[in-house]
Amino acid sequence: MDKNPKNLEPGDGAAHGTTASYVSGFILSLLLSLTAYFLVIQHKDSRAPLLSHRYLLVAIITLAVSQLFVQLLFFLHLDRESKPRWNLLVASFAAIVVLILVAGSLWIMNNLNYHKDSPTQLDKTIIKDEGVHR
Repeated sequence: MDKNPKNLEPGDGAAHGTTASYVSGFILSLLLSLTAYFLVIQHKDSRAPLLSHRYLLVAIITLAVSQLFVQLLFFLHLDRESKPRWNLLVASFAAIVVLILVAGSLWIMNNLNYHKDSPTQLDKTIIKDEGVHR
């Protein structure tokens, strides 16, 4: 009986990392996450924060994008795959799904915020937003 049912050679499938690469990726991910956490905690609890709100937002976005690349390279091995076109396709599809989820969530939260008012307040808000004059 054939142990490899699809007759794939070891190099034909997905790339696998070494223990050292997984540990390195884990440590980098942990450092990036803890850095973002401590920046926010320091900003929240301090009377003299290290960064302004704008720079804190830029720092967190930078750390998040760095975390994304660490995850893609160290755990999903997108740099060592034998078929880079499929990697690009999968990454593009994942980005589209994430974009739809984030945009949809923001839209729903905005819509819920719009409808949380009392009926009379809602009427005033709709009249103001729509530019209807009585």
